[in-house]
Amino acid sequence: MSTAEKETLGFQTEAKQMLQLMIHSMYSNKEIFLRELVSNASDAADKLRYEALSNGELYEDDADLRVRVTLDKENNTLSISDNGIGMSRDEVIANLGTIARSGTAEFLKNLSGDGKKDSQLIGQFGVGFYSAFIVAERVEVFTRRAGDAPSSATHWESSGEADFSVEDCEKTDRGTTVVLHLRADDTEFADDWRVRSIIKKYSDHISIPVQMLNTPPEPKEGEEKEEPTFEAVNSATALWTRPRSEVTDDEYQAFYKHVSHDFSPALNWSHNKVEGKLEYTSLLYLPGQAPMDLWNRDAARGLKLYVQRTFIMDDAEQFLPLYLRFVKGVIDSNDLSLNVSREILQQDPAVDAMKSAVTKRVLDMLSKLAKNDVDKYQQFWKAFGQVLKEGPAEDFGNKEKIAKLLRFATTHDNKAEQTHSLEDYVARMKEGQTKIYYVAGESHKTASSSPHLEVFRKKGIEVLLLSERVDDWLMNHLADFDGKSFLDVGRGELDLGDLEDEEEKKAQEVLAEEHKDLVERVNTILTEKVESVRVTSRLTESPACLVVTEDDMGAQMRRMMEAAGQALPPSKPIFELNPGHPLVVKLDQESDEDRFADLVAVLFDQAHLAEGAQLEDPASYVHKLNKLLLELSA
Repeated sequence: MSTAEKETLGFQTEAKQMLQLMIHSMYSNKEIFLRELVSNASDAADKLRYEALSNGELYEDDADLRVRVTLDKENNTLSISDNGIGMSRDEVIANLGTIARSGTAEFLKNLSGDGKKDSQLIGQFGVGFYSAFIVAERVEVFTRRAGDAPSSATHWESSGEADFSVEDCEKTDRGTTVVLHLRADDTEFADDWRVRSIIKKYSDHISIPVQMLNTPPEPKEGEEKEEPTFEAVNSATALWTRPRSEVTDDEYQAFYKHVSHDFSPALNWSHNKVEGKLEYTSLLYLPGQAPMDLWNRDAARGLKLYVQRTFIMDDAEQFLPLYLRFVKGVIDSNDLSLNVSREILQQDPAVDAMKSAVTKRVLDMLSKLAKNDVDKYQQFWKAFGQVLKEGPAEDFGNKEKIAKLLRFATTHDNKAEQTHSLEDYVARMKEGQTKIYYVAGESHKTASSSPHLEVFRKKGIEVLLLSERVDDWLMNHLADFDGKSFLDVGRGELDLGDLEDEEEKKAQEVLAEEHKDLVERVNTILTEKVESVRVTSRLTESPACLVVTEDDMGAQMRRMMEAAGQALPPSKPIFELNPGHPLVVKLDQESDEDRFADLVAVLFDQAHLAEGAQLEDPASYVHKLNKLLLELSA
């Protein structure tokens, strides 16, 4: 090996910060490093098995896939070796020189400064290999990609500080060996019994043997000395192939961490074997927390796909719709060919049937969780509720099921953190109420303070408070629930149906006639800014409000589209006046046209602010308001 073949490279800045966090944070459970490294070795074996389907020579006359863990107490090292796919030099630099998943910058923004709390975030980034630095002061990797020459192997080394080195080396067997030079206070991980117990605890589900050296006792006089042999520590049976009754909760949780690379436990899971026209097994998990790349709809997602227990691909997105992209797990089919590819999956009718069944399985799992464990479902909703709200637009066939899973803040208690189902809302509806009312705002505070709610509070009618960006889009596709249509209280004419008696309707007609002149005067001032002006009965405390026309896009949706750079047609709101409010009474009595125009402009801008909108000309608003205040104080 020549010195020209050795390189010293720096970690990316974000990877460096991540490593420092992992090395210096306080961990309550250091042993997870072994779970992560064994899991990576198992994945490498899976990938070799898949590539060997089309190129059997990659096995190099060694088809018995395994992971071996060896200890050296004298030198205080622990090594994890696999005979899986291995890595080329370029792959080593790409995979071990940077954090494996996107979103690292976002992760670093979320650091609180509390090492113990921050360490819990690490599992959202798939950084299993880097966990080695929790217990190791130096890590070496020796790897050769299957099919490459022994002389093309690569040696990687780092102490987890600023840089790492890469050089060529000789390696006769394919695969990867990770050597951990343990810290002085982590010698427990060079102890045979300790390491065996960790493997049994975390990696018993791995479908290939995880072996350790079994040293026989010293022979008695006259007996031959037995040579040490490697033996499996784990059961080496794919967990999803075992009957549910034989799998413990701890085993399910360990397997979840294996397939998801999440450091936190799963919230719930569903394990099912389907027989009949289609034969497949699914093991589906609901994570307890959202990954940082949840909102990247193009990020890798999907289930681990196996065909007849042979690994095919990591992120098979064809088996779940996009709005369920948070679900983790495994699907193992007997009805797909072993040489299946992503392109073939998209054209296979069996995949469509399995997707439909698996989707319903996830929705049923969520329904049971919502019914049986409200606190856990609230935890799920907080993490993934906004993603689930994409469902009615993407999955019309399951719209009703999804609608029952949705949760909203409402005027029932006005608390942002307290959400309610649509079934709860319908159960509380007033006699004669035929619609489900909602109001949308930029934030919960804006929505709950909206002037459009005033008449509803007066009459004791509950209203959904929508404040998430996806809500306007959701309502455009949800349309109705339990036979009752949704109605935006900030759109079009106020329609209370049977909740408004004939006397109230007649009184509104009288008010409109009495204030016809005022409406015309205000309309003259705002003719360029509004669709129309009218008096309203929806306000009891505010002088005015803005209403979206029936066919126009909601203000929340418009702001979201504009932020995304979409060109939208011009839109004008309806300006509604509360004729009983003292300011509107004073406005009606104002004879000075300039002062009248200033009052109208201030009321119009205030109505904008009440919607949580930005003013086109804040300076003008402040100037007019100050002018009116000075006149009042004169």
